[in-house]
Amino acid sequence: MKIGLGLPINDPALLLTWAQRADVSPFTTLGLLDRLVYDNPEPLVTLAAIAGATSRIRVQTEVLIAPVYNTAVLAKQTATLDRISGGRFTLGIGIGGREDDCLAAGIDIRRRGRRLDEQMALLRRTWAGESYGEGVGPIGPTPATPGGPEVLFGGFAPAAIERVARWGDGFLGAALPPQFMDRLFRDVEQAWTKLARPGRPRLVAQANAALGTDAIAADARENIRSYYEFSGRADHVADGLLTTPAQIRNAVSAFTDIGADEVMLYCWSSDPDQIERLADVVF
Repeated sequence: MKIGLGLPINDPALLLTWAQRADVSPFTTLGLLDRLVYDNPEPLVTLAAIAGATSRIRVQTEVLIAPVYNTAVLAKQTATLDRISGGRFTLGIGIGGREDDCLAAGIDIRRRGRRLDEQMALLRRTWAGESYGEGVGPIGPTPATPGGPEVLFGGFAPAAIERVARWGDGFLGAALPPQFMDRLFRDVEQAWTKLARPGRPRLVAQANAALGTDAIAADARENIRSYYEFSGRADHVADGLLTTPAQIRNAVSAFTDIGADEVMLYCWSSDPDQIERLADVVF
């Protein structure tokens, strides 16, 4: 069973410490969330630094809000990150839901889904080394991964499930317990089969976790509430934080039982000792 870690965002200066300690642990992936109008580090810049400070562990956005990015620049950034990491990069991608992010980026929030579809066509073409568009040549560098980095779509709407089958390599489900994630996983598989995609989609589940003192758990819940304040579900998400070994083991087991290929334990407290605590619990 592959198990990854989601990196905390409240102290960017500690992230290289997290990365180096995780690189010598059994964890498989380091994930980093994205927002524009928020006090978080920019994920592609940060993951490039992390890729340079590590040699084994994969790096992943979960998820990058692609519509707020310039598409040509995003194609170049993601290809570069995949190349310099030696193919260790996974692009978790989605449409986001914050109006202020869209306002800051100068895009129409009502068109962000259509914009993502347009972006994926351009990204796939660019990563394959083809011309970016009429009158525009190819945009390099060539990714280390043939055809471009692995792409996982996040989201809950039917359109997000369809994008997995049309453009993606798999699905990243977050903030839902296993009994509800099960339905999403099956919907992804059905959409994949409907479009006659070969093989099967990779299924990744994310759960929020924090191990340590009561103060660490309280800090994690405060950070979750701040991040999800816009959604109206902040308290609900914070209440779902896994804080005991039994809760974490049970969640990993339940996600595995419904077909998850990897479980991401997202850490919301900046205490790097969580890496070893979590490793002792799940490995």
